Amino acid sequence: MITIPELGQITILIVIICTAYAAIKFKDLLAAVISLAIMSLLLSLEFYILQAPDVAIAEAAIGAGLTTAIYIIAIRGTMRREEE
Repeated sequence: MITIPELGQITILIVIICTAYAAIKFKDLLAAVISLAIMSLLLSLEFYILQAPDVAIAEAAIGAGLTTAIYIIAIRGTMRREEE
């Protein structure tokens, strides 16, 4: 039988997969970056649940924080073209 903590962990993993898929399917780059940031935060939560707090902190800081900031700065430096 699946316990409640296992069910929560499975739910987090499913949401991680859904946000990764959404990041691939989004046409808007900013929405894709936000989706990747959410995925990274959930992944750091998963590492914390698996009792790896050092990896969780590194994932949250680098994966969600620094990488997201770099992507947003890069997107801001580009011009937006709409398809017709």
